[in-house]
Amino acid sequence: MSDKIDKQVELDKRYLRMAAVWAESSYCKRRQVGALIVKDKMIISDGYNGTPSGFENICEDDNDITKPYVMHAEANAITKVAASSNSSKGATIYVTTSPCIECAKLIIQSGIKRVVYSQQYRISDGCDLLERAGIELEFIDTNK
Repeated sequence: MSDKIDKQVELDKRYLRMAAVWAESSYCKRRQVGALIVKDKMIISDGYNGTPSGFENICEDDNDITKPYVMHAEANAITKVAASSNSSKGATIYVTTSPCIECAKLIIQSGIKRVVYSQQYRISDGCDLLERAGIELEFIDTNK
């Protein structure tokens, strides 16, 4: 591997570790997910899965089913950057779990060009859609 590729992999791992720390902010019990949007080596947005602002911080119902209005980490990061003066066009999103189909659509529309994740979700339709859209997907096992 070239030195430039080695540096990018190390940077990717570092941002994934940061996304994992950010996931710890989630109140969700079933799965905690974190996301960072990075452009030009700067974090321009962040997010974790949870309820919308102003709602109680309880993600699951009495049957341990995730409430339908819980937002995913990617959706939180993308809507946060949309409300700022930053642009996600050409950025990379680092997420602890591979995106679902709904988040994949948001990623495509937001202009993000690269997705780096550290865990594969049980359903791969989000990754399939991202590949179809020509978005670079990178799985990095941070446990190695």
